[in-house]
Amino acid sequence: MQSDTVTIYCPNHLCQAPNPESHRFCHQCRTHLPKRYLWAVGKGMESRRSGELLAGRYSVKQTSIVLDTQPGRLPHAPTEISSDLEPYLRLAPYQLHVPQVYGLVEASPKRSGDILLLEQAPLYTEGVVSEALVPLEGQLMPELTGAWAQSVALRQLNWLWQIAHLWQPLASEGVAATLLKPELLRVEGALVRILSLQPDGRNLVTLASLGQVWQQWQLTAQPAIATFLDELCQFMQTGQVSNAEQLVSMLDRALVECGRSHSRQLHIATLTDQGPSRQRNEDACYPPGGTVWTGVDPAQTQPLVIVCDGIGGHEGGNVASSLAIDTMQQQLQPSLQAKTMQSGTVEPTSLLLQLEQATLTANDVISQRNDNEQRQERQRMGTTLVLALAHAHELYLTHVGDSRIYRITRLGCHQVTLDDDLASREVRLGYALYRDALQQPGSGSLVQALGMGASTMLHPTVQRFVLDEDCVFLLCSDGLSDHDRVDEYWQSELLPLLDGKIDVATASQRLLTIANTKNGHDNVTIGLLHCQVALQATSPDAVPLPVALDVPPVGISHPDRTAQDDVSSTVRTQAKTQILPTQKSSSHPFVALLALLVVLGLGGVLAYASFPGVRLWATSLLGLQPRLQPEETVPAPSPPESPPSSVETLSVGSLLQVGRTPADAIPATTEPIVLWSQPELTTLPNSVRTRLGIVPVGSVLQLSSRQAIPDRGYWLKLKVCSLPPTPNTPPASPPQARVQSGESGWIEQEAIAPLVTQNLGLKASQLGACATLPPAPAASPTIVPTKSNG
Repeated sequence: MQSDTVTIYCPNHLCQAPNPESHRFCHQCRTHLPKRYLWAVGKGMESRRSGELLAGRYSVKQTSIVLDTQPGRLPHAPTEISSDLEPYLRLAPYQLHVPQVYGLVEASPKRSGDILLLEQAPLYTEGVVSEALVPLEGQLMPELTGAWAQSVALRQLNWLWQIAHLWQPLASEGVAATLLKPELLRVEGALVRILSLQPDGRNLVTLASLGQVWQQWQLTAQPAIATFLDELCQFMQTGQVSNAEQLVSMLDRALVECGRSHSRQLHIATLTDQGPSRQRNEDACYPPGGTVWTGVDPAQTQPLVIVCDGIGGHEGGNVASSLAIDTMQQQLQPSLQAKTMQSGTVEPTSLLLQLEQATLTANDVISQRNDNEQRQERQRMGTTLVLALAHAHELYLTHVGDSRIYRITRLGCHQVTLDDDLASREVRLGYALYRDALQQPGSGSLVQALGMGASTMLHPTVQRFVLDEDCVFLLCSDGLSDHDRVDEYWQSELLPLLDGKIDVATASQRLLTIANTKNGHDNVTIGLLHCQVALQATSPDAVPLPVALDVPPVGISHPDRTAQDDVSSTVRTQAKTQILPTQKSSSHPFVALLALLVVLGLGGVLAYASFPGVRLWATSLLGLQPRLQPEETVPAPSPPESPPSSVETLSVGSLLQVGRTPADAIPATTEPIVLWSQPELTTLPNSVRTRLGIVPVGSVLQLSSRQAIPDRGYWLKLKVCSLPPTPNTPPASPPQARVQSGESGWIEQEAIAPLVTQNLGLKASQLGACATLPPAPAASPTIVPTKSNG
């Protein structure tokens, strides 16, 4: 029921407002109160009336769209993370495209079923207007299919490219079917935004299915890409492109050609300041603070912008940030200049690897300095890092720590990076909603930064964006981003930059003033990139047809494969799209099969019909793929050589027990048994893959799933049922964090196979977490010291 006066929950106190929707600030203390429009998913939402209040706080604006009238109050969170919520949490690194869970409205006696509230859904925020200046606030963004025909060729390719990048992350969570539902795919200018996640269920979702959807869009594709897209869809549907890495590669080539139809000009400014409450400036940036570059053409030169926030205060945070800047600059610029002189362009894979390697080198330089000065634990100096590098039609971004990158257009402001802190870690592991995680002690402590340890334990995030519209990328330290100041002021301070009313120097200075006056607790560093994109006068040439000559051959499909197994690996980027290639037969399969049966005779026929092993051998010999169901061919990777039969033959749900240490295995090894949050996939960002802990001897495990990884063999997902008691005797070396009962993680089959036995005589007490379904506990992370003076 609609109320004339609604209580507004300010973080500082309660106040009464006659029309809360018109107030962005508490009228008593002027605290910023954001207007949060949410997408509501649940039964019965279609029958809710406009103005009705859900749970006494969520005002229904239209079907499935609600406004939180108490934005300063924590939303209700579930006591246990359900399987429906977990994909949203684990996909937190993709928050630019995938909505996140805001809270839950529990079922009432009159209404059956909970209502899931999603934030960062494709809903226009406060103050956004159309080109005709029509207010769009609180409305759904358009469907991709509705905007497709009116968009230029580069925009159409960009949308396809983003969907290809999202394929594997969504497949790994069992929600790839989302990308096959046009009504769930919305667009915010150049960005693809997902309305909600659609579980795959029992459906087999493959790239061939995606090719069928794209084929429908091909009919209204721009002439420059129509023939290319038609051929690409045919490749996808026939299995010639069954590897999403190839799909992304083909789209990359098309983007290079189509990207030449647009010109780009970059305007860049940097500023750094110690702030009103600090004794020194621990931040650093490149180019040096106060630099302004205008009219830079990324097709001719590759401008580099870096922001670092030092950790360690008087212990050397300023030294660490300066070392990072110098090392990154030295590592990247000579290589980029050489490649540009040779070919005029750089392969995306090569550049992504260079950025990652440069980051690891910077980490080693700072870490070595710490070691030389015998700095230990909290005495070690370190730094965060955010970096932007423009090249041709793309912008490459690198990130470690809690400094941030935002992307701003006339339609919205989005945080591109995910903080490397404890709260974000809890979310992406599927343990807690973000706002609940923030309430935990130490939630803002960093889990990684440059210089705090070996590079083998550092996982920088590297991603890239296609530049096909006017936009601003803001790199900043937390002196500006704390207390959501960017979200609060982007419209007043950065929209004038996009409208040509101010320049980058003025905009950056105004942001610095806001940081010092509204926050004022830390150093402030800002790097601002304003990208202006214009369509060339001449029409773009037709994009060359895709070439499917580099499809690698593969062997037999694994019988337990699902859509989630379709993965491969290249680079740690946001481009996490991989499904495995399918081997095509050189002749009709039934003709070849008939010839085989004639040669084998009746005995061969009986063997083929009776024994699965013979059927696999025969299909492999003929270049066929085993069928999981009639008329459904599943692509698959080559299996690992001679997988241990004792593990390979286990079905999902089987129980294992760790019977010996790695030192007792043949061959012996000193590496402990470690569970990881994800398999070793370099197409997934390193920030997603987290070490959960070691598995001690005597642990009881349950096999949840098996996944085939190209060139990596098989990986097993294991649930920890129970752990042995911790020994009373002190260890010879410092103890390592153990996994916890109820936790699930991944390990390479080859690494654990010699150490486990199938145990069918377990006691009831040993079943532990596998006898019930408790919520997964958090693992013990490695915590980086918080900044004391930087």
